[in-house]
Amino acid sequence: HPLDEKFSYLSISYHQSLPFVTVVALNRPKKRNAINGQMWREIGDAFRSLGTTGDGCRCVLLTGSGKGFCGGIDITDEKFFSGIIESNADDDIDASQPDTARKSIAFYPQILQMQAAFTALEECPVPVVAAIHGACVGAGVDLVCCADVRVCSPDSKFSIREVRLGLAADVGTLQRFPKLVGFGSRVRELCLTGDDFSADDALKIGFVSRISNRTNGDLINAANDICQRISRNSPIAVTVTKASLNYSRDHTVTEGLRDIALRNSSSLMSEDLVKSFMMSGGAAAIQFAPMQSHSRL
Repeated sequence: HPLDEKFSYLSISYHQSLPFVTVVALNRPKKRNAINGQMWREIGDAFRSLGTTGDGCRCVLLTGSGKGFCGGIDITDEKFFSGIIESNADDDIDASQPDTARKSIAFYPQILQMQAAFTALEECPVPVVAAIHGACVGAGVDLVCCADVRVCSPDSKFSIREVRLGLAADVGTLQRFPKLVGFGSRVRELCLTGDDFSADDALKIGFVSRISNRTNGDLINAANDICQRISRNSPIAVTVTKASLNYSRDHTVTEGLRDIALRNSSSLMSEDLVKSFMMSGGAAAIQFAPMQSHSRL
């Protein structure tokens, strides 16, 4: 894929058998795909580009290289904590050592930057399907909460691990996870204890939509099947559907209805509508026109 050469810790590819699907793989297998600062920035940069360049991408498959999907934040990367590490300064006031308020104000933009990188998956105009295997902990859960569809292998282990590291999760899990599966007792237990939960648990609470068979190949096949079925549909219809689902999650029903009315008042003017009706009536597969590259200054 043309974007692949721009990134060190992501692998971006596509296959001729799935021409409308772009595959993004977290690619630090020796570190169990633990996310360092550079990889974090790359995730945001990649998903801000995908679906906007006119390359025909209609769906993104997100995977992890190696033995697990994501081992969470790479705590060995000092950049994550450079703004909050306590100094060894004396109690005397020292102008060269900023006080807590100044450190807080300086550190705040970093948290927003980290949040925005994962939010890029939500804001990506095409759906993101996450195929999860092995460990998916901490930042890995934050990341897949931003995907539109999640499938996993039977060996998957999830954990909202941050509380056991001495902090509250602050890049999306506490906001998105309950909206995906509900605000019930089990969700609060998982968030407050940092306990592991299994693939069966994830399926039971609705965090994943299916569990594959034992092999990693079956997981990818299951995820590819979802991507392929999404990409057969009108790219206009899919883009508007994703945008409406995200908008409606955070707004009232009335506001959501007004939003979709506004969106469809223009998107229904597409030739895709007639083509889709023809396909639903039994016509052979019809080619939809590609989406245009997004305008930028």
